[in-house]
Amino acid sequence: MEQPQDEDVELKEPANEENVEVRKITFHEAGFRDGSRNSGSPLALSICLNAIYAKFQNEEKELVEKQKQAKEPYLNEKSEKEIEIKALAISKTNKEEQIKTVEGNIRLVKDTIEDLKFEINDLVRNPEKYHISASKGASTKFWIGLIILLPLSLYLFTFYISTSYSAFFKQFDATSTVIMNILDSKAFEKAWKDGGLEGAFVTFIPFVFLGLGYLIHMFGENKSWKNYTKIGLLFLTTFIFDAILAYQIEESIYKANREIDSLPFNLWIAFSKIQFWGIIFAGFVVYVIWGVVFDFIMKEHREKDKIKHEQQRRQKDIQIHKDRITDIEGQKEILITELANIKESTVKAEGRIIELQRIIDSVIIPTKEYVLYASEYVKGWITFVSEKLRISQTEKNNLQNDCIACYHENLKNVGASDDAQNAVYLPAL
Repeated sequence: MEQPQDEDVELKEPANEENVEVRKITFHEAGFRDGSRNSGSPLALSICLNAIYAKFQNEEKELVEKQKQAKEPYLNEKSEKEIEIKALAISKTNKEEQIKTVEGNIRLVKDTIEDLKFEINDLVRNPEKYHISASKGASTKFWIGLIILLPLSLYLFTFYISTSYSAFFKQFDATSTVIMNILDSKAFEKAWKDGGLEGAFVTFIPFVFLGLGYLIHMFGENKSWKNYTKIGLLFLTTFIFDAILAYQIEESIYKANREIDSLPFNLWIAFSKIQFWGIIFAGFVVYVIWGVVFDFIMKEHREKDKIKHEQQRRQKDIQIHKDRITDIEGQKEILITELANIKESTVKAEGRIIELQRIIDSVIIPTKEYVLYASEYVKGWITFVSEKLRISQTEKNNLQNDCIACYHENLKNVGASDDAQNAVYLPAL
């Protein structure tokens, strides 16, 4: 038994009413005749109905124009699906091109990030390559200068604390050596023991000299005769202050060791003392060296800052590019999803075309007509049972019920029903 499949479609030209009536009478008469030959047997009715369906199917195959009309909606839908597939193919190509473009953009951004990372490392070695006016190895020079500056600063703190205490507050002892009188290792402690004013004086006086050194550096930033004059005055002030400290210390030492016939201490006596010049140069020369080193490391720090600034700028650019990659990756995911939807729609459309082609290549059976003719055939069969078969009324009723059950079973087997209006049935090939 062929298994019919149903499809919803509306026949465009129903059969001619006159032909339908003639055909109904023919089926009714055939049912009456076949019922008389088989004594109204339900089993024979089932076999006859199967034969009628096969005959009805063969007749429908021969109705070429009717089949063409029934298949027209399927042909139209197939054409629409073919057009849809072509449009989907164009969309698929476009999406693939867009994905390739997006992937190319991602590669370009990643290459840019790698270039920026290389520049960050290369900036220190070749700043002029990137049009940055900074010296090579600025970081190394800066740290070397800082290492030198720290002990020099410590020396100046020690020197000025000791000499300022010796010059202004210390009581000299004639039995002490010159070095002990000039440099007192406990000057800081003794100054604070003598009083808060003395302690504060010796504690903060080194910052005066460091401040002068800082001013010298700042004036040296802008090259002009006015600033050079200020720098000269600052050096002169430092030298004079060192000379005052040296004079004060030498005078105190001289008085501690003075004899009755010794001359009063004066500037010429101070100039003649080697310790006087030793104190000056031990402070002033080291101070000059400290100022030069400080100025050097500040310049190197500025050079280092130029490179660091460029490195930080490139780091920010890298982060911007990484954020851009994230955005582009999001666009790529959307395109991939859309491409997958296009492919899915294409597969569905192609599957539908296969189904439609299968329907087009097959024979469409109008269920409504078959039900109409099959019911007339069964009516003729039951008419014979009711009018011509000589059995009791109870047996007739049972036989009629069995025949009606066979009729409904046949409709079920061929996929037809009394309420089927616009359905057509496709026998499996």
